[in-house]
Amino acid sequence: MVTMTGTLTSTQVRDIRQAVCAAERRSGLRFAVYLGPAAGPCRHFSERLHAALGEEADTAVLVFVDPGGRAVEVVTGPAARLRLSDGECRVAAVSMATAFDGGNLVGGLVTGMWLLADLASRRR
Repeated sequence: MVTMTGTLTSTQVRDIRQAVCAAERRSGLRFAVYLGPAAGPCRHFSERLHAALGEEADTAVLVFVDPGGRAVEVVTGPAARLRLSDGECRVAAVSMATAFDGGNLVGGLVTGMWLLADLASRRR
């Protein structure tokens, strides 16, 4: 699932969706991306988005990015957390934030998806 509240080209949206699908295939986890501003504190908002995944939340990894607020959050469900540690999620978030700071929003998201999927697939 990819949700965006900004202006991206159709090619950029396609690239993000393809990265999400590839991450799901590689890891067996459910991935979701939200790109846009938070309604309230970022962590609380991203946790609510993750919970909104319903039954899929247990095995889901939600990546929340607020480019305007310069925020990145990675939220994992209980089953996903067994395969992705908090430290590994932090590494992926820092990797994405570094790309975002360089002006590469889509590339940062794609790289972050691949990194998370690669790390999770090691504990499959």
